[in-house]
Amino acid sequence: MTRRHFYAAWLCATALSALIPGAYGQTGAHAREDARLITATQVLEELRQTPDQNVPDWLMQRAYGVAVIPEVIKGAFMFGGRYGNGALSVRDASGRFSNPIFITLIGGSVGWQIGATSTDVVLIFVTPRSVENFSRGKFTLGADASVAAGPVGRTGEAAAGVNAEIYSYSRARGLFAGVALDGTVLAFDRTANQLFYNDEDATTAAITSGKDTSSAESARRFVAAVSLSANGANAAPASTAAPAAAPAAAPVPPSSAPATSGVRTFPMEDSKPASPPQ
Repeated sequence: MTRRHFYAAWLCATALSALIPGAYGQTGAHAREDARLITATQVLEELRQTPDQNVPDWLMQRAYGVAVIPEVIKGAFMFGGRYGNGALSVRDASGRFSNPIFITLIGGSVGWQIGATSTDVVLIFVTPRSVENFSRGKFTLGADASVAAGPVGRTGEAAAGVNAEIYSYSRARGLFAGVALDGTVLAFDRTANQLFYNDEDATTAAITSGKDTSSAESARRFVAAVSLSANGANAAPASTAAPAAAPAAAPVPPSSAPATSGVRTFPMEDSKPASPPQ
């Protein structure tokens, strides 16, 4: 199913759920969030099928967090801007990726320009501080955390002298490349997180610590896709169906580490986190 077909089906389901209250149960309650996770998962799966145009394995293995923002709209008529919705998952102290955190990406530019494009954006957080900064709920790329266009391919290397905290990528028309996102704001999507986790007090810390969990299949598959992209063959593959005697989907297990006010991340000591292994 193409993304266009998927969105058409999702719009029909959303319309029917509005006409027939309760027809889709809890799934209908956060259909937009499910759709966001499904599309983000598709982006990661499609990128894994083109390893020569993907984030280098050595960089993914050093990731403290991975954010996927599908179909970011970049439009311009004299004053430009970009906007998109996506999800972020961060490693806990044991190296396991957290439940998805819903995020928005907002940016702008000024100049004589016209046109509109849609791209998939992937952000790789390679330092503890880069994900801890996000626990505040919002930060600006390039100001609160250094960002740079990421290297591409199996043996891609970061530009000489670049030691960014976040590496950014975009894909448009099948082409995957590093992209500059300085000045772009990454923010915690409060409404989406409240709806998905059924918690009016949902926060980044509550999600990463395991206080807020979800049994949604869309969440499980997204986290599995992030783990597979970051850990390769060592990650457990996503299951397409649960055994008959088991629940339909299990929540992402919370971290065994004690909860803190900030984000807990996998302690990968690396003096040069963006440099390929020697």
